[in-house]
Amino acid sequence: MIEVKDLTKIYHMGSVEVPALQGISFSLERGEVVAIMGQSGSGKSTLMNILGYLDLPSSGEYLLEGRSIAGMSDDELATIRNQKIGFIFQQFNLLRV
Repeated sequence: MIEVKDLTKIYHMGSVEVPALQGISFSLERGEVVAIMGQSGSGKSTLMNILGYLDLPSSGEYLLEGRSIAGMSDDELATIRNQKIGFIFQQFNLLRV
């Protein structure tokens, strides 16, 4: 289960704060199918990066199966991405070998 409570993400560009997410809250049950839709610049990719453990929120709480993302080490985040989370990127994100 995914639970998101009052999630915000603010990017800092010099002295300017750019809010990407403002107070997002929802929950999803295992097996539930949803679509995240919105106009360009509405925060869809930012939300997906947070849900995919690729980025951290500025504030709020993200729980995956009751476990908070806050305070996890890079190794813990990588393990969860390996075992629990997966999505297909819109762009090609291939690793060089």
